[in-house]
Amino acid sequence: MLFNKSLKRLTKQLRLKFLLRWAIVSVFIGGLSGSASAIFLLLLKWAKTTRESNHWLLFLLPLGGFIVAFSYSLSDKSVNKGNNLLVEQIQKPSAVISIIMAPLVLIGTIITHVFGGSAGREGTAVQMGGSIADQLNFLIKFSIEERKILLMCGMAAGFSSLFGTPLAGTLFALEIVFVGKLLFDGLIPVLFSALAAYFVCGFWPVEHTHYTIGIIPGLSFANLGWIVLAAIAFGFTSRIFSSLLFWLSNQFKKYIPSALFRPVVGGILVAGFIILFGFKYSGLGLDTIVSSFYIEQGFDVFAVKLIVTVLTLSAGFKGGEVTPLFFIGATLGSALSFVIPLPVGLLAGVGFVAVFSGATNSPIACTLMGLELFASESFSFSLLVFLVLGCFVSYYSSGHTGIYSSQIVARSKYGFLKKVKGKSLSELMK
Repeated sequence: MLFNKSLKRLTKQLRLKFLLRWAIVSVFIGGLSGSASAIFLLLLKWAKTTRESNHWLLFLLPLGGFIVAFSYSLSDKSVNKGNNLLVEQIQKPSAVISIIMAPLVLIGTIITHVFGGSAGREGTAVQMGGSIADQLNFLIKFSIEERKILLMCGMAAGFSSLFGTPLAGTLFALEIVFVGKLLFDGLIPVLFSALAAYFVCGFWPVEHTHYTIGIIPGLSFANLGWIVLAAIAFGFTSRIFSSLLFWLSNQFKKYIPSALFRPVVGGILVAGFIILFGFKYSGLGLDTIVSSFYIEQGFDVFAVKLIVTVLTLSAGFKGGEVTPLFFIGATLGSALSFVIPLPVGLLAGVGFVAVFSGATNSPIACTLMGLELFASESFSFSLLVFLVLGCFVSYYSSGHTGIYSSQIVARSKYGFLKKVKGKSLSELMK
């Protein structure tokens, strides 16, 4: 029954009228989002260079947090929800998302990075893409169902262009709205937007980070068993990250009622941790992620990044969670090579996408991302199996938690837990 419904939706999207209409809309969204992501990547590069050349900027992190919070206090309060607002609007469309979301999150993220906060970048790109796409409602008459597709196009375009992964971007937008359910209605338009954004971003002078797994062992019961054990660790790490982020965000709101001063206190704590443990924990940490594929990392590395990132984001700084999750997953996988007899590059690569999978509840998108990022130089059937196993075991091990608390459980991860169906993750994590 479910397959037949999905097939009907896909057949509808293959009709010429539907294809022509959405091809134009999707390419337009992809072009704008791809350019926005390219500008964002260039600004991030500037922020990284500036921060690394002026370590004293870290002492201004509390001030930067105050500026970010103050700028958001002057705007529509709903935009402060970030990616959760996009998820909610796809679930139940209502008011058009304010265009102010795009510049606010862009500026806020750059401030976070230039002053040394530990945050990601996908949230910024996805929010810019979604808010840009939603503005088309003022030009073209879209139905409620079409608006859902429109928002997913923007999300996919932002994700695709930022990481250089159009297939993962497509599935990411279709997979993260509900836990255990794919939204097939927008598959073709969302794919068009993701591809358009990917190619448009490529016209700009930006480069995406490359990762090399190296040696990939053959399939055996022993190797599969080791991957399952590692994936369980990745899933539990995702669960700890999501639960701690949710809990600490509420604690900041409880004990510091003023949104203006939460990032000030958080900035002081984050700066203290970075001074204590090292500047590699500020910003994206891409250099450490890349080195994790060939240098074994200590178990303290992923733990410190997890704490510093949770502090940064729960206090109200802007950015995203995904690149820090890459850092946490890659360094944890690298550290596990001390006790698991598999190549460090393979464990780092599987951890890279598996922790992301558990935290976002998007195992299909994460598997595809692994293939797009790692398979260009080292594809094998074994890699595909290891990625699938890592992402799905992590997904099930993370429980009903996630960094997008507005996600609604459409299908329980565990058959015996019927009561969770229809509830949001925020309800289940309380």
